[in-house]
This record gives sequence, C-alpha cells and structure tokens, in this order.
Amino acid sequence: MNSENGKARRGWINRVPWRMVAIAAAFVVVGIGAGTLLANVVEKQVEGEQFPAKLVDIGELEVDPEVWGLNFPRQYDSYLRTQIDGNATTYGGSAPFSKLDAKPFLRTAWAGYGFSLDYNEDRGHYYSQIDQARSGRTNELELPGTCINCHTGEFVQLIDERGWEGINTTPYNDLREHVGDLGVTCADCHDPDTMQLRLTRPALINALTAQGIDWTEASRQEMRTYVCAQCHVEYYFQGETKELVFPWSLGTSVEAIEQHYDEYGFQDWEHEITGAPMIKIQHPEFEMFTSSTHFAAGVACADCHMPYVREGGVKVSDHWVRSPLDNLNNACQSCHRASEEELETRILTIQGRTKDLMESVEDGLGDAIEAIAAAMEAGVPDENLVEARAFHRAAQLRWDFVDAENSMGFHNPQEAVRVLGHAADLARQAELSAVKALAAHEG
Repeated sequence: MNSENGKARRGWINRVPWRMVAIAAAFVVVGIGAGTLLANVVEKQVEGEQFPAKLVDIGELEVDPEVWGLNFPRQYDSYLRTQIDGNATTYGGSAPFSKLDAKPFLRTAWAGYGFSLDYNEDRGHYYSQIDQARSGRTNELELPGTCINCHTGEFVQLIDERGWEGINTTPYNDLREHVGDLGVTCADCHDPDTMQLRLTRPALINALTAQGIDWTEASRQEMRTYVCAQCHVEYYFQGETKELVFPWSLGTSVEAIEQHYDEYGFQDWEHEITGAPMIKIQHPEFEMFTSSTHFAAGVACADCHMPYVREGGVKVSDHWVRSPLDNLNNACQSCHRASEEELETRILTIQGRTKDLMESVEDGLGDAIEAIAAAMEAGVPDENLVEARAFHRAAQLRWDFVDAENSMGFHNPQEAVRVLGHAADLARQAELSAVKALAAHEG
C-alpha cells in the first residue's frame, strides 16, 4: 500500500509543469529583491529628509569653513581638496608657473603696467588670498583695497566692519594686515542657516540691478552661475572711491564693454611703448560663457566645475572646484554619451585651435607695436598716430578678452574665434596705419 502511495505522489510531481515551479521561484527572488530595494529607498529617503543635520548654529558673519563643516560635512570634505595644487592641464590647471616666462610677449603687451611685473597661473580657491598677497603686483605697487573684494573669505566680516566704500578706499596693504589667509569660503556663496546660494558682492548685485535683474528671484540653476559671476568677470575701479564696477551698461559682449569704456573715457594705463590708452581685461568667464551653446541649453558654471555627486541618499555639489578635464566622468558624461578619451580629445582640439589663432594675433600685435614705436622714434607727431593707437587699443582689448578668459576658448569656442578674428584684423590695421603715418612723415 505504501509503495502504491509513493508511486502516486511521484506521478503527481511528474505531472506538475516545471515551468510553473520556475516561475514561482522567480517570484520569490523578485519579491526578496523588491523588498531589499524598497528598504534601501526608504533608508535613502529618510537620510535625504534629515539632510542637513544642524549640529551648531552658524552666525551670519561666520567665515571659518571648519565651523560650517560641522553642519555640512560632505561639502566641507570636498572643499578641503581645493588645497591640492600641482594638477596641470594642457592649458591651465592648478600648477603655479610664471606666465610671463612662458610667454615673453606678455611683457611687451603690458609694457608699463603691473601685469608686466608679475603674472602667474592661479591655483585653487583655497589659495586666492595667499597668492594675491604674495604677488609682485600687490607688493611693488600701491593698489586700492578694492583688489581684495574677490580674494578674501573674510569679506562678509570686512563689509560689516568697514562698509563697502571703506574697503575700496583703504590701501590694499593696509587692509591686508587685517585679514588672514582665508581664500574663497562657504560664506561667500551660501546662507549659513539653509546653505541656499546667495550673493554677497555688491558689484554684481549693482550690475544685475542696473539690468533690471532681481537676483533674489533667480532659480537655483541661475544662482549656480551667478555666485561664480561675483568674481569671474571683467571689472574696473571707478573714480576716486575706486568702486568696483562691471562694465555692462551696454551689454556683456566685448564690443559692448569696449563701448562702455570708450564712452566713459576710461583707460587702465598708457602703453609704455606705443603711448596708446589701454584696457587690461580681467578673466571674463561669465561674459564669454553666457553667450554660449551650453548656457543657452541651461547649463550652469557649477554643472561642469562643481558637478553633483550622490552620497547615499544625498545629492550635493562637489566643492572641489577644478577643471572638468580632471573630472570628465561627473562633469561631462552626465550629458554627453561619449568616452572620456573622446571628450578629452574634443576639448583639447577646441583649445588647441584657439591657441593657434591667438598666437597669430600676438604676432600681429607685436608687429603693430614695433611699427608704432618706429613711427614715434622717427618723430611722427602724436596727432598722426591717433588712429594707429586706437587700433592697437581695440586689437589688444579683444585678444586679452580671450587670453585672460580661463578656458582657452572652450567656454564659447565660436565667440572666441570671432573675437580673435577681429583682433587679428585690427592689429594689422594698427600696423598699416603706423606705416602710412611714417611714410607720410618721411615723404
């Protein structure tokens, strides 16, 4: 009897389709996986809801990043990496070197101006005040405190103590004695209570207001560019108060900026060789980038230089501000489905072509400067060199707009080529005008 029952059971098992058994097992595995995934999602949601964990109250004038780091440890940990230097890219990076030694033409271009004394590759945000304080320009020249607007992490304290006009009118070296070595810090860009992005520099606030822009109504994505525009812009010191002003009254293109200076009658210095009234352009990254394809597509500065990273259930910006070439995975591949090797090749091709055109412009500027100098030495009257000097000013302003912009053209390749093309033409017109003036004088 038992034998017959056993055979019956085995027969029933043999009649059960093995496909059903496999499906049932699969459901069990999927159920376990779904449960694990759900638990992980819930854990990350809880972690995200608890961020940031407020351990201490951060005062409105607190500038020490270590204190901020108690509430925002992830951002602080990556911020500390801005101390790392020595990372050189093909056309920049954080490895300091003398640009004057690397490109002797710069001493000719800036003859009679402070940049011909000392001009070095900049390092990371951590060093912004350290490197400025060591610069030959700040040590050998009498500069206004305006220079410190973008180089000290103690700015919010300084402006509270002295007011903005007090900062600008105080000589730099007198002001330097009252600040430490803090470079760019959390307080420059963030609200201490919420970590929301904010503007702390009056010059940008004034420039935006003049354009009818209320930065307090800006989106977070817009703010991820605006906080960078507090410093990465063209500027000048206006009048006796040495107020820091962005020359955007007519727009942010190189032509609009040139027209602003021409209408204002402004010059940074008189060129020591040609006598031309010159403008020194300062790192116009914002102006160049905001007319680019990337910007039109909604990309912000921070998307490439401070890309989002995910740690557990929290998404934060990487505060190790650096070249995207050092971080192609996070900086580029979140949008561009190409290998790191292909992306790097694209970037270096754009930069290499920009540099090639830039060197052609430098050859033209060098020839123009020599031609004007030769005319002056031959006794050509100043009134006959007004045109040549105007061309020299216009050509060098455009060349400098690309040279001083820290991307070797990559922030806006088409605009960089356009501006350099005009610079090359104007440089040759400066040379031709001087040659004609000399010929007329000798004729």
